[in-house]
Amino acid sequence: MFLLLCLAVLLLLLLRLAWIFYRLGKSSKRSSRCRLLAVVGSGGHTMEMLRLLSELGDRYSPRDYVLAETDKRSEVKIVALESERKRGEKVDYGIHRIPRSREVRQSWLSSVATTMTSTLYCFPLLWRLKPDLVLCNGPGTCVPICLVAFFYKVIGLTDVKIIYVESFCRVTSLSLSGKILYIFADSVLVQWPELKNLYPRTIYKGRMI
Repeated sequence: MFLLLCLAVLLLLLLRLAWIFYRLGKSSKRSSRCRLLAVVGSGGHTMEMLRLLSELGDRYSPRDYVLAETDKRSEVKIVALESERKRGEKVDYGIHRIPRSREVRQSWLSSVATTMTSTLYCFPLLWRLKPDLVLCNGPGTCVPICLVAFFYKVIGLTDVKIIYVESFCRVTSLSLSGKILYIFADSVLVQWPELKNLYPRTIYKGRMI
């Protein structure tokens, strides 16, 4: 298991390096609008993500929300947020569900299979949506989404940015999702200076939520 994890990390590092060289000779031309894909967790993750999204302007449209198929509460909160945005104008957003990669207290061994299932499900979804920006903040659901987005990016099919915002409650160490995304996300934002000291590639801008 440890050997497989090491090989996966090495592969991600090699892919990241290949992408850096690929992008050196290319200029990124983005339109004035940015198609946003936000990965919504549950509970506190949902609350933090919706606070972040409430601060974004109309440039980030259309907006696609991805949540786990077992999450029964987040959709109501998303609809409420978008209703507040509306102000008499048409709101362009969609809600999509994917299999949860890991349930609370699920064993690590069985979570390998469920994560693979979730990742496979994400390939057609990401290809159809083609987001310009993937924004996530910690739920395990974000890992399959970001892996597929990064894969499409590396092979040159999309030019997506992956931004990970670590939860405010993480003070002394990154979450498991944060440690994985630290390897290949374009930006990892933290809300405590202690994390910036431990993980130099992170970006610290104070409290964002």
